[in-house]
Amino acid sequence: MADDFHEVLFPLDVSLRGSGGPRRLTEIVTLASGREHRNGRWADSRRRYDAGFGVRGLDALYAVLAFFEERRGRLYGFRYRDRVDFRSGPPGRAPGPLDQPLGTGDGRTTAFQLAKTYGAGFAPYRRVIAKPVAGSVRVAVAGTPLPGSAFACDPATGRVTLSAAPAAGAAVTAGFAFDVPVRFDTDDLSIDLAAFTAGEIPRVPLVEIVP
Repeated sequence: MADDFHEVLFPLDVSLRGSGGPRRLTEIVTLASGREHRNGRWADSRRRYDAGFGVRGLDALYAVLAFFEERRGRLYGFRYRDRVDFRSGPPGRAPGPLDQPLGTGDGRTTAFQLAKTYGAGFAPYRRVIAKPVAGSVRVAVAGTPLPGSAFACDPATGRVTLSAAPAAGAAVTAGFAFDVPVRFDTDDLSIDLAAFTAGEIPRVPLVEIVP
């Protein structure tokens, strides 16, 4: 992803008014008896957004246009802030070091991938977090928060490296804010200025890049 991804954030004031969310691909076959066979084609969900809802003025419209041109349309990926889901914990609470499990120590491993788990009972879904917000990551081992000097996190990959390997059986947890890696889902950004000034919202489709 590094060669075709720009570590830059889509205009925040636009993204926080955008719409969208996760999408999955499920095949459903209905039998003659009326029963169904369902098959999930994707192991991971893929988010889609329309940032056009956040374009409320000419300045925002120009900012999106300039951003689109610099990304060369669909060519380069970038960061997008999902206003609903951008923290390791609940939306109204700052990230804490106990929010999400990353793994369990074995006395040798020092590197752990950031992830967020959805659900807890029947079939929890673990989502890899590859674009944490720099400086937002908090880490704990066996429930004890670590100082910032005891770990490093690569904001381009979400890989956390501890300065010392956790003891065998010690839970490694983390809290963080994060962005979604996306790209434009069009090479044609069509803008009708007359329609825009009359209140029509331009369409700015984005699609998640699965790491």
